[in-house]
Amino acid sequence: MKMLRFSVLFVLLCCFWMKPVSAMHIMEGYLPPAMAAFWFVLFIPFFIAGLVRMKRMVETEQQSKIFLALAGAFVFILSALKIPSVTGSTSHPTGVGLGTSMFGPSVMSVLGAICLLFQALFLAHGGLTTLGANAFSMAVVGPFVGYAFYKIGLKLKLPKTWAIFLCAFVADMATYLTTSLQLAWAYPDSISGIMGSAIKFMSVFMITQFPIAVIEGLLSVLLFNLLAETKSIKGVFEG
Repeated sequence: MKMLRFSVLFVLLCCFWMKPVSAMHIMEGYLPPAMAAFWFVLFIPFFIAGLVRMKRMVETEQQSKIFLALAGAFVFILSALKIPSVTGSTSHPTGVGLGTSMFGPSVMSVLGAICLLFQALFLAHGGLTTLGANAFSMAVVGPFVGYAFYKIGLKLKLPKTWAIFLCAFVADMATYLTTSLQLAWAYPDSISGIMGSAIKFMSVFMITQFPIAVIEGLLSVLLFNLLAETKSIKGVFEG
């Protein structure tokens, strides 16, 4: 239990040491108003479903509270990191894979949205008008796609650490691909259209995002192994 408390304390303290950054979240005012509203509407049902799932978990599984806090803090830290990319841009991990493998994808819709809101308000990272778009890519598409690969890994009898790595890696890449498509839809290329613009956005981040996704997968496995040492995670990780 001491290791679990230390891990949670370390993650929470890191939240206070983070410096303001500007990374791959779509920034404030970058999307047209109608498109920003569309992503909000699309995201809301997932958020409500996540709230229902989270409420049920907290009421029936008391130990889930501390792991929810840990998963949320992990998302907050990793998604707020600023990692230089090409052409003066930046990339970042998402951190949603670990929580997805713990609780399933719907809960991450809530945790991810909370983290994105705090980053927009206090770190000038992302924005309020683009919160729906950012949340849909990082807190919906990423977790749901990552969870599908997590379950596939378990069905293939892969070690749980491999399945968790796969979940985190795929969730990161799926988030990045969705963001690229969102930006391409908002700003299609004058000649090649949306797909041409999407390819351009994808190519900008490809150099750094792939190794970032690998590192995120390794960090997720590392934290899982630390938690496993406490013998307090029995029944927490799905599968």
